[in-house]
Amino acid sequence: MTSGRLRTHQVTLRSGLVTLRPLTEDDWELVAGWWNDPEIAYYADADDGEYTLAQVQEIVRGISQKAYCFVIEFEGWPVGECWLQEMNVQRILDRNPGLDCRRVPLENEKAYWGRGIGTATIRLLVEFGFESERADAIFAMEIADYNTRSRRAFERAGFELYDTVAQPAGARARVRHDLVIWSKRHIGRLAAE
Repeated sequence: MTSGRLRTHQVTLRSGLVTLRPLTEDDWELVAGWWNDPEIAYYADADDGEYTLAQVQEIVRGISQKAYCFVIEFEGWPVGECWLQEMNVQRILDRNPGLDCRRVPLENEKAYWGRGIGTATIRLLVEFGFESERADAIFAMEIADYNTRSRRAFERAGFELYDTVAQPAGARARVRHDLVIWSKRHIGRLAAE
């Protein structure tokens, strides 16, 4: 992945005590800390969190070329990161030709789990994705079967099960779940057909 520079934006989203502010070049230490937290990595069903600062920068700078990247703040304090990203999973694109599909990855510090921050973040990203970006569908991709907290947060925000993908033998998760929420505009088009 060629990273270049972080693609920046001026979008700030707010709901109650949760603010999503643009990720900047000054946030790398924060992001690396979250990515390298073993418990966050476990629930993300990711590697065990051994990313160098340079690796984090390269990955996120690459993602930012087709995403709005944010830092999640709770009561003014940075507690996580998220993005609204153009869909990059081919099996989703193949099943939804011609639709503007996006995805929403997020993570926040474990000290802030269970406070509704994830659900508030998801709702903000969905509203932005549908209202401002005119997306047809927004997905939560590959939620590990044991990450019930994340799945519930997406379901509270209106997402429903889209697909269940079996994982290879020996993988930490037996299955991963894809969830989706469709725009009212897209649902209206389907009803009119």
